[in-house]
Amino acid sequence: MNTLRLALAQINTTVGDLEGNTEKIRDNLQQAGKSDVDIILFPELAVCGYPPEDLLLKPDFIDANRHYLEKLIPLCKDLTAVIGFVESSDDIYNAAAVVHNGKLCGTYRKYLLPNYGVFDEERYFKRGSGEAIYNLDDTPIGINICEDIWYPAGPPENQAFSGARLLLNISASPFFEGKIRDRERMLKTRAVDNVAVVAYCNLVGGQDELVFDGSSIVINEKGEVIARAKSFQEDLLLVDVDITGVFRQRLKDPRRRKAGLEYEIAREQLEVIPLETSKKKAKRKKITAPITPKESPVEEVYNALVLGTRDYVQKNGFKKVVLGLSGGIDSALTAVIAVDALGHENVTGVSMPSRYSSDHSKDDAFSLANNLDIRYETIPIEPVFNAFLESLTRPFENTKPNEAEENLQSRSRGSILMALSNKFGWLVLTTGNKSEMSVGYATLYGDMAGGFAVIKDVPKLTVYELCRYRNREKEIIPENILIKEPSAELRENQFDTDSLPPYDILDGILKAYIEEDRRLDEILELGFEEKTVRRVIQMVNRNEYKRRQAPPGVKITSKAFGKDRRLPVTNRYVIG
Repeated sequence: MNTLRLALAQINTTVGDLEGNTEKIRDNLQQAGKSDVDIILFPELAVCGYPPEDLLLKPDFIDANRHYLEKLIPLCKDLTAVIGFVESSDDIYNAAAVVHNGKLCGTYRKYLLPNYGVFDEERYFKRGSGEAIYNLDDTPIGINICEDIWYPAGPPENQAFSGARLLLNISASPFFEGKIRDRERMLKTRAVDNVAVVAYCNLVGGQDELVFDGSSIVINEKGEVIARAKSFQEDLLLVDVDITGVFRQRLKDPRRRKAGLEYEIAREQLEVIPLETSKKKAKRKKITAPITPKESPVEEVYNALVLGTRDYVQKNGFKKVVLGLSGGIDSALTAVIAVDALGHENVTGVSMPSRYSSDHSKDDAFSLANNLDIRYETIPIEPVFNAFLESLTRPFENTKPNEAEENLQSRSRGSILMALSNKFGWLVLTTGNKSEMSVGYATLYGDMAGGFAVIKDVPKLTVYELCRYRNREKEIIPENILIKEPSAELRENQFDTDSLPPYDILDGILKAYIEEDRRLDEILELGFEEKTVRRVIQMVNRNEYKRRQAPPGVKITSKAFGKDRRLPVTNRYVIG
């Protein structure tokens, strides 16, 4: 074959939904068959969903995953399918089944197991071995999984030097800002260094705190993108790949002759598995593969938040959500994301004014709800707040009002939202951003009370960027929300800057300390005042116990709170 027709089935799986995942795989197999596809790829662990975490400690789950794979094998007629699943033999492996013409012809076991950031694969899987080259008629193919391709000296290099001209990678690579560009740059490097066509099929969808962006891609031996799937959507990417270009390019590349001496033993060790086909190739009309344009960084983040919210709500069995609308920018962004994710008919906004709520905040909340066409309720908290104060009259006697009285207002609101959730089955969305969560500028069992924290990993300055992005075509979020000074409105004339540094300073310090793990002296070299830096670091450190009790939220930065950044609550280490 000089030309192979590939299909990259970028599907949205759900962890544990073996029946549903199998149905998606079945549907894409049928579409591929109608398009006369030679090879179809599915994402990493497509049968069981990624990441399955401690479900992998349940033998019945592993057996069931294999059972559903067996159901798919007879459906792979007249094509080759690469399907991610959990293999069990002497141990369990993150594996790819190579199914050809209705038979399981081989299994690739993931060799490089990530165990950093959000990944825990060494906790569950054994490292793979026993690579092979699959020879589809006269085209040698190498198959690998996700992390295997991120390293220059990983399995794809061994496969290429052993003759593979087409490298197929199935993946579950989660999104954070900048990841799509970094990943594409890496894949171009692998294609050029190995003088091979690289086809990369990535998972799409939300799973707890993670969002998988899809963005599946095919890159030729010169590092040129010849096909790119959509981002943050399911897609079946079809592309015709001319393999003869690889041989021509390798003839011109002296590196292979010099470096090839190091791979003599490796070449002898790799088994060659023939994938013979009796399928007669009719002359096919050439496919013009789409190269979907890249999104801007702010568009990527916004779409990740929408997808992550939609999948968390729907995959966990909820249909409707409720959130407090304060008239501030954080609740405004959360509301528009919720509407874009779930539809306006499934979102309820609740205004819960107190004696300290300004008229402009109440008006802004109403205008936003009207613009979004969502159900809007006004439930004043004054009666609840007064009842709390009356109950606490004796214990609070002879004390000055402080954060205790302020937080009672937030907890009154949290109780109201949770009551609505219990009564109507709505999921409560919290509205705190990453800047606030970092320094503990949030109330336990108050504004932190809820089921999902949509913008938990979004810094305050990025909140403004996202709001302006959402308003790019039409003003949905009232301009007054974007220009007024942030305030919690829990006391007279209160502003965020009473308790925090300005956000343009705070966000810079937080990024350096949390996401980049910089030392005190390194942060000071960035131009921040030492007193401010020490204060911010102290606030971050002492509020770990709060963050540990926060609901999950969408990861969009390189290091998010939760399973990504893990520090002990009890911790006396002092920086600087």
